[in-house]
Amino acid sequence: MAFSSVGTAAACGISLLALGAATTVHAQSADPSQPAASPASARPEIIVTATKRDESLREIAGSVSAVTAEEFDDLNAQDLSDYITRVPGVVFNNYQPGVSEVVIRGVASTTYHEANQATTGYYLNEVPLIEPGFPLVIPDVDTFDLERVEVLRGPQGTLFGSSSLGGAVNYVARQADPTGLEAGFEGILSSTRRAGEASYGVKGMVNVPIVRDRLAVRLVALERYDAGYLDNVGTGIDGSNDLRVRGLRGSLVWTPAEGTTLSALSMYQEYDLSDQTYVVFNDDPETFERNTNVPEYQKTEFQLHSLRLEQELGFATLSALGSYVRKESDLAFDDSIFVGIDPRTGTPQLSGSAGTSETTYAELRLASAGGGPLEWLVGANYTRLDAEGTGYAHIEGIGDYIDANPGEFDGRPASEIAPGDFVQRTVDSNEVKEIALFGEASYTFADVFKLTAGGRLFEYRSSPRLQFLPNAELIPPFDYQPGEKKESGFIPKFSLTYTPNDTIMVYALYSEGFRIGGTNVYAVASGAPLNFDSDSTANYELGLRITGAQERVTIDLTAYHMDWNNIQVRLFTPVDFDAYTTNGGGADIDGIEAAISVRPVDFLNLSTSISYNDARLSQLLPDSFAPGGGYAEGTRLPGASEWTIANQVAFDFADAPMRPRIAFAHRYLSEAPVAFGDTLEKGDYHIIDVNASAEVTPGLELGVFVKNLTDTYGILNAPFGFAGSVTRPRTIGASLRFSFD
Repeated sequence: MAFSSVGTAAACGISLLALGAATTVHAQSADPSQPAASPASARPEIIVTATKRDESLREIAGSVSAVTAEEFDDLNAQDLSDYITRVPGVVFNNYQPGVSEVVIRGVASTTYHEANQATTGYYLNEVPLIEPGFPLVIPDVDTFDLERVEVLRGPQGTLFGSSSLGGAVNYVARQADPTGLEAGFEGILSSTRRAGEASYGVKGMVNVPIVRDRLAVRLVALERYDAGYLDNVGTGIDGSNDLRVRGLRGSLVWTPAEGTTLSALSMYQEYDLSDQTYVVFNDDPETFERNTNVPEYQKTEFQLHSLRLEQELGFATLSALGSYVRKESDLAFDDSIFVGIDPRTGTPQLSGSAGTSETTYAELRLASAGGGPLEWLVGANYTRLDAEGTGYAHIEGIGDYIDANPGEFDGRPASEIAPGDFVQRTVDSNEVKEIALFGEASYTFADVFKLTAGGRLFEYRSSPRLQFLPNAELIPPFDYQPGEKKESGFIPKFSLTYTPNDTIMVYALYSEGFRIGGTNVYAVASGAPLNFDSDSTANYELGLRITGAQERVTIDLTAYHMDWNNIQVRLFTPVDFDAYTTNGGGADIDGIEAAISVRPVDFLNLSTSISYNDARLSQLLPDSFAPGGGYAEGTRLPGASEWTIANQVAFDFADAPMRPRIAFAHRYLSEAPVAFGDTLEKGDYHIIDVNASAEVTPGLELGVFVKNLTDTYGILNAPFGFAGSVTRPRTIGASLRFSFD
């Protein structure tokens, strides 16, 4: 796919309009003849927990963005795909729900699903959602009743631990409020071109004070149905990739005494996908067709339970957090797309996997009270993972064939090597324990400089087991139990900020991230390496934050260089395309990010984010299955688009009758390879959304929207080069929101 220089120039041109407006407004504000901005024009301060303490977003020495509840509503956002790519430096590997991955600053080795820990950490109210190992489910938390989503760009290993090589995403759910009764409802109805039926969403919330100002409960329930838009010609089902999402969330907050808060949070969310979302490109460059013998279903679910204590001690705040997360996954694939119909039986080979993981987490930390030049935070956490899974390949009728042709199978019966027609079976399990000490200390001197130093001392102990059972291919069975593996290290962090006044902040930052090693589940059958080691990132960053014209203008500029060392890379075996992870080589990542927001008048807001990212191998990446034995220095990382651009023009007439609002949102993603060694590219497309709303009566809002207005076709990912996911066609819908407080 050729790079569209005209498209990029157009997107940059739109973005530069906002920059020009920013310059104009700033100049006007310096002219005493111009009227001062009204207090209503000031942007509300956003407080985030990105540093494990409440801190103003614009005072953090690092690249942090926050997408707020108001922005979710304005965008009619339901899941990550609706808003995450509007954050600078972020690309979304939008594949199956529950396994789609956020990629920050190009730190990824695939446009699919990493075969070990993800390179981005995920949290819900600071509770880890990613286990220290292969994530069965990457929760895509529905936006309803979320307060905000924080996106931390750059390695976050010091405070957040492993699986944050590129950054972290922290969902912040609203908690029970004991000060008053609240209720909310959201209904959505939409139609997608090519989908044979309507999509809908029904969501509700109620917040009830049990003891006023002391005890309250908050309950959220939702169901969302996204109608499929792909046609499976093999099964004869049009719109085969239907998705149903169901969720429950409950919060309990109790303040037994002044300065003491106990809170409990529980959540359950499931994804039921009737057929996979990929298409096979073949000779049609813009296909919406699949061709499998059976529906390739996927069912994933997760539940979370957490308890938290916040205790004010005067000199500091004590935080104690405990959580339990359980995940389940069950999916199936039709392997005939790779290996064809089995000639012995005339039936397709089907494969699948099922697994569960349970993660227990505990954290204790102490954060200093504010007000002095010295601020500090110290803490410790403990993580335990228990995971198990099964994998299989199934050929209907192979058992009868084996028993009828014993000479082809060394005389071994089907009951031994293919029970139930399962020609290959694996069983894997892992127990991982982590203990860590972490902390940061900051000191402000001369009233304008702030120096911060931090570190994390950690130790992981893992006990993996991999069993490759007797099979019809007569590969020798295997029971790999290497015993306990130990890994430890220290992760530093340093930053310096200069804040000469209330409108400018400059910072320099050094941070690191890491990811633990593991075992390849399918290594025995494929001949791939059995184990792989940890990898790490080092980040060097400079940032400038400007707030001007009585907060009508904000400008964030960031430049960074990252070293990715001993990369864990996801590769595929030939013929059967089994995924495995191996280490090798390194990568250099250089980039610039800009986020600009301008409000020239009270009813108009212009915003843009522009990111340039150059992510390439810094040395040969070995691959024994690839021509030439690997991928050369200078090869771009899969999915690492050089340009990501997002623009929005919003008209918000808050003082007019019915408070009408209309916004035009645009985003552009430049081209990038879909996989190492493949010529196919993803990206190189523009998406335009339109959202409008009006307040029918106080507390009741009616909205209409069009997503993908121009019905643009684009490739989201294609890990095998010939099969991948594509953008959802034009979707037109309406929303109804009700709130009472």
